[in-house]
Amino acid sequence: MKRDRHGKAKILNHEEIQLLFTHGLKTTRDRTIFATALFTAARINEVVTLLSADIYDTRGQVRSHLTIRKANTKGKLATRSIPIIENLQNLLIQYYPQSGEVYLFPGRYGQGHIASDSAAKALRKACANVGLQGVSTHSFRRTALTQMSDNQIPLRVIAEVSGHRSLEELQTYLEVRPAQLVGAVSSLAILFPVAEAVKSDFLRTANSKV
Repeated sequence: MKRDRHGKAKILNHEEIQLLFTHGLKTTRDRTIFATALFTAARINEVVTLLSADIYDTRGQVRSHLTIRKANTKGKLATRSIPIIENLQNLLIQYYPQSGEVYLFPGRYGQGHIASDSAAKALRKACANVGLQGVSTHSFRRTALTQMSDNQIPLRVIAEVSGHRSLEELQTYLEVRPAQLVGAVSSLAILFPVAEAVKSDFLRTANSKV
């Protein structure tokens, strides 16, 4: 778990996400920033540099897909287009009056875009308000990717969303949970001999000793 900005960012469970979005993040802007990170598995810099035109059409309607431009990705590798699910769409509709003319999340006095550090500061304050520890801006990306993996989404598909160039790099993001280890080992129970076969073997052994 991340502590003092060291270690891996915490992966959030459903209850923690509910707590953070209902009681921690106080503004529509902050909820929209981190909902975008969660529902697109995007890095925080990719979120804060989003352009309004890549989210809303000329009528102010939310587009079907969100565009993360190549220039704003880590390593500037490729542009990504990610479907906007209904949960995020509703927040973006609500947020529209606050969006900037150029950047979706404008900076102070409408200049440029909000800085990643400013978004991180807002998140730390929100987490402190609800008593969450180990959470960073990267938690939303790790949570989203792990959730997709838990739901048996193929790694190749997840990589298309995350923008990872290799499956090996992607796998470092995915957390193996204790319950998954129990499930993995429990799946071996099917290998145990069926009851009748065990009974027959027992009877043959017993009879041979008579």
